[in-house]
Amino acid sequence: MFTSGRQFKDAIYGQFARVGQATASPRRLELLDLLGQSPRTVEALAGETGMSVANASQHLQALRAAGLVATTKRGLHVTYRLAGEDVATLFASVRGVAERHLEEVERDSRAFFGSLDEFEPIDRRELLERSRRGDVAIIDVRPPVEYALAHLAGAISLPLPELSARLADLTREREIVAYCRGPYCVMALEAVRFLRARGFRARRLEDGVREWAARGLPLEPAA
Repeated sequence: MFTSGRQFKDAIYGQFARVGQATASPRRLELLDLLGQSPRTVEALAGETGMSVANASQHLQALRAAGLVATTKRGLHVTYRLAGEDVATLFASVRGVAERHLEEVERDSRAFFGSLDEFEPIDRRELLERSRRGDVAIIDVRPPVEYALAHLAGAISLPLPELSARLADLTREREIVAYCRGPYCVMALEAVRFLRARGFRARRLEDGVREWAARGLPLEPAA
């Protein structure tokens, strides 16, 4: 029971701070970003982030304690998911504030992508126009589980690890546009570099499914 307004203020802002404390970790933000693409087991998250299962589990427990993720247990495996779509919005807001107010975000992005990407990424408007004309092929290089939940309209699933074995699925007659999880995902960049080295015309799209959806652009579920 609160005996003063000050006690109530301290308590309620303390609850708000739990969310900030839970997200004050690069690893936990990366986990939220991944779970925004699709639910995953602890083992899968550990593998994708380069963490040990024990370390990934500790970070996930901190996110769960703050109400940001929820779990489903099947047998020995625990699958994590975002507690709600508003958690994905929270992550997008944090990222957006950092992009707008931290010069280091642009500096680091330019240092990485600028040194590896020879050509400018394709603009979403250009992609939409060319996709309607049918003169571009769109490939989704994320894992199949993410493609199954939602993908850009007309995109085919071509996970990065399968790219080498499935070159016959691609044509050299149309430019290829690869996308993955958004502007800081490197899988699309790796796919473009691989394809260009083998004589394909390829570019990357900075947007992912969530950026596409936020702008009301066409998405479709897997058949």
